[in-house]
Parts: sequence; C-alpha cells; structure tokens
Amino acid sequence: MSLSYFWVFILLLTAGAPVIFALLIGPGVSLILDGKEVFFSALLNRLYSGMNSFPLMAVPFFILAGELMNQGGITQSIVRFSQTLIGHYRGGLAQVNILSSVLFAGLSGSAVADTSALGKMLIPAMQQNGYSRRFAAAVTAASSVIGPIIPPSGIMILYAFIMNVSVAGMFLAGIVPGIMICAGLMLMTSRISKKRNYPVANAKATWHERGSALKSSFLPLLTPVILLGGIVLGVFTPTEAAAVAAGYALIITLFVTNTLKLNKLPTILVNAAVQSGTILLLVGSAVTFAWIITVSGMADTLASEITGITDNVLLLLLIINLFLFAIGMFLDAGPAILILGPVLAPIFISLGIDPLHFAVIMCVNLTVGLATPPMGLVLFVAASVSGEKTENIALEMLPFLAVEAAVIFLITYFPALTMTLPTLFGFA
Repeated sequence: MSLSYFWVFILLLTAGAPVIFALLIGPGVSLILDGKEVFFSALLNRLYSGMNSFPLMAVPFFILAGELMNQGGITQSIVRFSQTLIGHYRGGLAQVNILSSVLFAGLSGSAVADTSALGKMLIPAMQQNGYSRRFAAAVTAASSVIGPIIPPSGIMILYAFIMNVSVAGMFLAGIVPGIMICAGLMLMTSRISKKRNYPVANAKATWHERGSALKSSFLPLLTPVILLGGIVLGVFTPTEAAAVAAGYALIITLFVTNTLKLNKLPTILVNAAVQSGTILLLVGSAVTFAWIITVSGMADTLASEITGITDNVLLLLLIINLFLFAIGMFLDAGPAILILGPVLAPIFISLGIDPLHFAVIMCVNLTVGLATPPMGLVLFVAASVSGEKTENIALEMLPFLAVEAAVIFLITYFPALTMTLPTLFGFA
C-alpha cells in the first residue's frame, strides 16, 4: 500500500476537517488510488471493532461521573476547602485556584471541565480581589492541565486501551507528575504575587473552619481514593471503577449533599452521551488509522528515520518531546495520543524505554499542549469564561508553561519519578 493516505490525512487536517473524518477519509482515498476498494469492508470492520470494547466503557462512565459532580455543585465545596488551607498566603486566591484544580482532577479527569467549572467561579472572584483578568485566566488555564494527569484520567484510559498498557499503572504513574506541576505552579504564582503585590484572599482560617470545610467536601474527595484503591487492590477493573464512580457521584449529589435536582438528570445524561459518542467515534477511527499505518509499513519507515538521526536515546527523547510539544500546539491531546501512540511507542520501547514511562511522557506532554497557543483548547475556554483575548492569556501563561516544560524534562530523564509507585504496587 502506498503512503498517499498520510498526505491526504495531513491535507484534510490543514483544511480544517474534523479529525475523525480526516482519519477515515485518508485511508479510504488511498484504497481507491491503489485500486484496493475490496478492503473497504475491512476498514469499516476496524472502525466498529475499535469502539466495541468493554474497557472503553470506562470512558462514558467517567464522563458521566464528572458531569454529575459539576452539575451537583461539588466545585463550591472544593474551593471553600482550598481557601481555608492556603487562602491566607500572598496571592492566596490564585493558590486556591491551583489547589482546587488538583482536588477537582480527582473527580473529573478533564482539563476542559476544570477550566470551565473553576473559571466561572474563580476568575470573577480574582478580578474583584485585585488580580488582573489575564492573570486570573492564565492561572486557571495553566493549572487545569493537572486534570488529565492526576487519576482518573480519560486520556490515560485511551492510551492504555490502544497500546495495551495497564490503566492502574498509568494512574499511579501520573500522581507524582501531577503533584510536581502543582508545586511548581504554586511557587511561580507566589513569586509573581509578591512581585505584583497581589492581595491575601482572606484571614487565616481556624482549625474549626478547616474541619467544617473538609466535612462538606470529604465524601466527594473520597472518589479518587475509592477508584484508585479499588483498582490497585483488584476489587474492580478500571471499567467497573468508572461505573462505581458514576453511581457514587449520583448518590452523593442526590441524597447526601442534596445539590443535584432530578430535573437536571436528562441534561446531564445527554451531555455525557454526546461527549462519549464523540470520543468513541474518534477511538474507532484512530484504531482504523493505526491498522492502515501498520499494513502500509509506515511505522517501520518512520522508526528507521527516527533511529537514523542518532543512536543516543537521551537525545532522541529530547527530540520526541519537542515534536510532541509542537503537535500539542495544534492537535487535541486525545486525537494526538490515538494517532501517534501506535507509531512512536514501539520505537522507544525497542530502544529500552519502559512502556509505562513513555506512556506518561507522552500523555503529560500532550496534556500541557492543551494550554499552548495557537490551538490550545483550554486557552479558548479560559478566554470565553474570562472575556480576555486568547493572545493576552497566552503571554501571561509563559512562566507557567516554563514550569510545566521543566516537569516534562524531569519525568523524561528521571524515570523513578513516574515509575516508583507503579513498581511498588507491581504494575511495572
């Protein structure tokens, strides 16, 4: 088979075609050009089999759990708890924004949901407290990338499915990088806040106030503990864990916190179904594209080209990180992982890189791409929520992006940062 499908795919993407159609039309046109229309049925079978998977059922369940938590008003209790912990520091409300992103990450696993939910609440509050609008939006967008890194994570589930890597192992491997990004962003925020003399959010909370805030957010914050603990201990599979998360979120918001009304359920279910359908179609088309890449020999060709650059693995890791960072500027993390994972991962695994280590490098790098111009999705969400221009937010984010780039460098060249927890629990 010729490689014409690849150039058709690139052309369609450049022309602004949806990724799903570019992934399917490219191979289809290639089959016509090669006179192999007989393989159309195989192409469609791959599309269906790519979606018809029990492990992939985790995706709609996690999306539903996130929607229930969002609509159930859990965000407010998380922000309140964060304020009692660190709101009394200089630039406290910005620090609250970052810490809330970490806590919210354990509930939604989505950068976009994080930016939208926290941004609507904290960006106006930060403006009222003396922060510039662009800084408030930049902090929100930069910290939201923690969402898909700290478990549960939708993109890690996708990577694990398409590359046959342990979901539990990836979840464990994402904890330390997520905490490192949080710590780095907080340090940078503290420095900027002191330099610009940003205000203290509120007086230091008493232990009684902290206990009260923890009590109101305790049950929602148990969600990642239950999920990760259940998966690691073998109580349930990742797919079953996702269903448990959705059920737990429904019970908490309906009957415990009483923050979710029954009349909101139809809207929540429709939103979750639409998001899930989009992702599953994308997965099916990416599996089809990966099959075409394999049978056409492009994967072998690319492997030869990459390894021909240098035989220094450390240098190759630097090159591939720069490549992924550039890709993340233009392509959403999910599609990028589904397209590039089957191509790049086997190359670096053959060079001695642990599959789990490379998986985390790729996921973290492309997740940071969600906040990079010109096509960073969370940038657009932050701009929409704040009313600030995207380019202004992007400029304000440069120090935060430098922090996240440093974390990518550290987890790339110091594997113990990501591999220690999976190794301790027997997943690596």
